[in-house]
Formats: sequence, structure tokens, C-alpha cells
Amino acid sequence: MLFGALSVIWGMPYLFIRVAVEHLSPAVLVGLRTALAAGVLLPLAVRGRMLGVVLARWPWVLAFAAAEIVAPFWLLTWAELRLSSSLTGLLVAGVPLIGAVLGVALRLPDRISVGDAAGRRRLLGLVVGFAGVTALVGIDLRGGDVLAALAVLGYALGPVIADGRLADLPGLGLTVVSMGVAALVYLPWMVGRWPSGADAPVPWQAWGSVLVLGVLCSAVAFLLFFALIAEVGPSRTTVITYLNPVVAAALGASVLRERVTAGMLVGFPLVLLGSWLATRRAGRPAAGDPGDG
Repeated sequence: MLFGALSVIWGMPYLFIRVAVEHLSPAVLVGLRTALAAGVLLPLAVRGRMLGVVLARWPWVLAFAAAEIVAPFWLLTWAELRLSSSLTGLLVAGVPLIGAVLGVALRLPDRISVGDAAGRRRLLGLVVGFAGVTALVGIDLRGGDVLAALAVLGYALGPVIADGRLADLPGLGLTVVSMGVAALVYLPWMVGRWPSGADAPVPWQAWGSVLVLGVLCSAVAFLLFFALIAEVGPSRTTVITYLNPVVAAALGASVLRERVTAGMLVGFPLVLLGSWLATRRAGRPAAGDPGDG
């Protein structure tokens, strides 16, 4: 349930960022999004007395905020101005592969091991899922920027930091502090680029998109994100990025009237198959097997 809910919620920003960024600069959009998320959750974190224990781990909290929120939120918004949506979706979908490499390099508990059948199955799932996303969104390199493309993949580092250094902290408190840090970082640029009276009025659709991005796609999503990491580990959690473009493509076809391509029909089942293979747990030993009981 966590995996499915987060896959759907984090497949939605592609649509809402596209709507909002036509009227708001990336800095204003990200600043509003993170400030809104922090403001919504702050009363709950204060009531639960979570801020003190989170701030005590401030170096790693800052590292997580930079890796998972400050840089990726702006880069993803900026990338939609410079890269094709298909390339952006494909790059983000490569996060599980980067996460798998980091898991092996850092010897994380849930790293993939090709020495056993479960590890080989997970690796096959990653490859199949990536192939499905490639078919789903296609590849359009026109107008691409290599630096932006590489930076988008920084999403892989956030779950590693959260699981390795911040796993014992309350997810709600960590979300509030991380979003607050991001909002403060973007505050000077947000003020400097705020729409002026000389600009065209910002339509309600753009403000509504900011509201959805802040409350649902940030505040609620990160609470689910930390719960999912605690349940299945960072490597399996990043596989949600395979399903995000599926949701984005479905929203594009239904809301923006974008055409349904043959690649979508081929890629969708591959993404589902790859995600299942990459996240499926090893079977429990049967009764009477060594280790049972």
C-alpha cells in the first residue's frame, strides 16, 4: 500500500510542475512548495516534540535535505524547461540503478547480491523496469543539458542517507526540518523573482498546482517515503521511480489529451513486471526447513 500510494503521488508532480512553471519561476515554485509543506506539518511536529531530536543530528539532516529536496526539487523543475519531459522521466527512472550501485559500494544491508537467486532476480527487475520506462516515455535528446541530466539522478543518495544515518528519527520531524531548510535556502531567490504587478496575473491553475505540490506531493509524500524506507529499505524504495512515469503518462493522456503511443502499451507491463521483480521479498522457509521457527 505504501509503495502504490507513493508511486501514484510522486507520478503527479510532472503534470503540476508543467502547469505552474509556465507562470512561476523554478525558485518561486520550489520555495512555495517546500514552505507550504513545512507549514502544514510544523504544528504536528511541535506537538509531538520531534524537532529537538531531529536538529540534534543537524549535519546529516542538512545532507539529506540537500540531496533529496534542495537540489532535486529545483533541478527537476528547471529540467522541465530545458529537457524534454520524456528524457526527464527516463533520467529519474534511472535512480534505482544508481541506488543499486550505491548499495553495493556502501555495503548496505539491502544491497543486491548476484551470488543468490533473489539478488539476480532483483537485478533483472531493475533492468526490465528501466527498459519499460524507456519504451513508455521514449528518448528525445533535443535541447538536453548533460549537467541537468546527471544532477537529476541525485535522488538516489537521499534514501541512502535516510536509512543509514537518520533511520531512528521520526519521519514527520525530519520532513518538517528538511522542508524548512529548503524553504530558507530558496527564500532570497523567491523574493527576488516573485511575480510583480507588471507581470501577467498568475492564474488559479498555477496556484492550485503549487498547493497540490506542497501538501500532497511533498508533505504527505515524504511521510509515506520514510515509512516505506523503514519497511523495505532504501534500494527497494527507489524503485517507485519506475512507476512515476506511468502515472505521469496516464495523467498526460487523460488531462492534457496527450496521445497514447505504442511505447506506452509496451512499456507499462514491463514497468510493472520489473518493479515486482526488483521489490519482491525472498520467500519464507517452509515448515521444517532449517531456520524455521
